[in-house]
Amino acid sequence: MKTALLGALALIGVAAVPAVAQPVPAEAPPVSVIAFDSVPNPLTMPPDLYLGEVSGVAVNSKGHIFVFSRGNTSGPAYGAAAAQLLEFSGDGKFEREIGHNLYAWSFAHSVKVDKQDNIWVTDKGSDQVVRFDPAGRVTMVFGRKQEASDEDTEPLRHPKPPRAPVDGMFRQVTDIAWDSDGNGYISDGYINSRIAKVSKNGDWLMSWGTPGDEPGELMTPHSIAVDAKNNIYVADRGNRRIQVFDTTGGVMRVITIDVPYDPDAKPAIGNKPKLPMPPGTPQTMAPGSPWTVCITPPPHQVLYASDAYPGRIYKMTLEGKVLGVLGMAGKQPKQFGWIHEMACPSENTLFVGELLNWRVQKLILHP
Repeated sequence: MKTALLGALALIGVAAVPAVAQPVPAEAPPVSVIAFDSVPNPLTMPPDLYLGEVSGVAVNSKGHIFVFSRGNTSGPAYGAAAAQLLEFSGDGKFEREIGHNLYAWSFAHSVKVDKQDNIWVTDKGSDQVVRFDPAGRVTMVFGRKQEASDEDTEPLRHPKPPRAPVDGMFRQVTDIAWDSDGNGYISDGYINSRIAKVSKNGDWLMSWGTPGDEPGELMTPHSIAVDAKNNIYVADRGNRRIQVFDTTGGVMRVITIDVPYDPDAKPAIGNKPKLPMPPGTPQTMAPGSPWTVCITPPPHQVLYASDAYPGRIYKMTLEGKVLGVLGMAGKQPKQFGWIHEMACPSENTLFVGELLNWRVQKLILHP
C-alpha cells in the first residue's frame, strides 16, 4: 500500500514529505510580515458569563459569531463537562447560549457553520458530532458517547497498534467540513487518525486514512477545510503537514510550511521544543505544524494555517506557497496562545480562538 501511494504521488508530481522534516532551513527565503490590527474587545460578555479555553470559533452568513468554549465546567478535572456554545451578533453583542446542558457536552473541540447556517460542533470528550438548525435545535447526531453505567467507561486509551475503527463511531473527533454536494468530512481524530465521509442525509459513506507518516496516513488530523473545487485540506498536525485529498481519499498533494523563524522565540507555555524532533514522534510543537486550517470564500480563495510555536498565522495559496506571516506567541493583543480554530469570512478578516488566553481575537489584516 505504501509503495502504491508513493508511486501515485510520483505520477501526479507531488513529492513525498517525511513527517520528520523540520522547518528551519537556513536557505529558506524570507517571507513578508503582514501588518494587522486586533479589534479591542470584539465580544461583549454578560456579567455572569465567562469564556474558558476557546477551542472553536465560526461565522455564519449574517456575520454572527459562534464561540465553542471549554467553559461552564463542573466536576473534577478528570471528569469535567467542559463545553459551552455561545452566539454573538456581528457587532459582538451576546445573543444566546445554544444547547445548554446538552447530552453531548463533554470537552469542546470545534464549531463550524454550513451554507444553510446550520451550526455543527465536534466534542472530543463525548466522541460526537452534533448539528443544530439556525434556531438552535438539534437536527442530526453522529457518534455515541460512552455509557455512564458501563464499568469500563474511562478516558480513551491510545494503544499501539491502534484498535480498528468502527463505522459511525469516533475516538476523539476533531472537526468537520463540507463539499459542494453537502457531503461532510469529519476528522477523527486523536486515536483513529482517519477521515470519515457522510452524506447530507446523514448516511455513513466511507472513511480513509490510518495512523502513520506516509502519504495518505495521518497523525492527529486536527482541522479540516474544503475549497471550491472540493479539494479537502487536512491539518495533519502530528506529521507537521497539510495533506490535500480528493473526495474519495486520494492524495493530491502534501504541503509543508517551511518558513524561517527567530530561534530565540519563546513558546506560549512550556519549555522551548528541542529541534529537530526524533523521527516517529508527534511534531505538534514544531514550527509550521498546522493546528488549524481555514479557507476563505470564493472566488479568490486563500489558505490560512497556524502553529503553536513560534505561534504564528500563515497566509498561503491553495497550492501551499506562503504569502506572508503574522503574529507571535504571547498574551497581549496581536499575540497568540495556542490558536485552536480560525474563521476567515474574508481574506483580510480573521477570528481566532485561543486555548491559553481564553479569548477570541478579531484580526484586520493590512497586506
